[in-house]
Amino acid sequence: MSDETGDHYFTARPASAGERRTLRVRIAGVERDLETAGGVFSPGRLDLGTEVLLRTLDAPPPGDLLDLGCGWGPVALTMATLTPGATVWAVDVNERALDLVRRNAEILGLSNVRACLPEDVPQDVRLAEIWSNPPIRVGKGVLHEMMDAWLPRLVPGAAAYLVVQRNLGADSLLRWLAERFPEDTVTKAASAKGFRVLEVRAGVR
Repeated sequence: MSDETGDHYFTARPASAGERRTLRVRIAGVERDLETAGGVFSPGRLDLGTEVLLRTLDAPPPGDLLDLGCGWGPVALTMATLTPGATVWAVDVNERALDLVRRNAEILGLSNVRACLPEDVPQDVRLAEIWSNPPIRVGKGVLHEMMDAWLPRLVPGAAAYLVVQRNLGADSLLRWLAERFPEDTVTKAASAKGFRVLEVRAGVR
């Protein structure tokens, strides 16, 4: 997956001051000026899938929360704003994206966001909820590995919400999740503007 600059999302390093730019975006109902840069996912706007996800969901519960594939941070920042008592893990493989999340959390005065690489989330962390606009274009193999790594970390009864474009395999991912995690409840929580929001609610594992 690459942005409109041609930079791949997994190759960028932290942006210099000259590369960063301001983007006005609504976070938890309030318009704010945040920082983005080329070389991350959707640097010029809040992408439509993320918009659908954020419009669908209510405030997450307290506890450890995960934004998987956080980009410059709109999902993680929304979770952290709506539930200030939670710890929000903003996870990405892109160092530039993680740097932007940290900067944006500081702009918003949020101290409950932890922006880090996937391997830096402590193994004993169990998740109260996952929100994700996953990087579908990495391919099914990598995407399935991501699901295998993170969905089992949900506490029983907790849910993951994944927004996926319908024509990029939302329904096939729904079927795979139901087959892969038969102890969980896998449903379509919402559908809007060509996107599906999939819900995976953890059973007793």
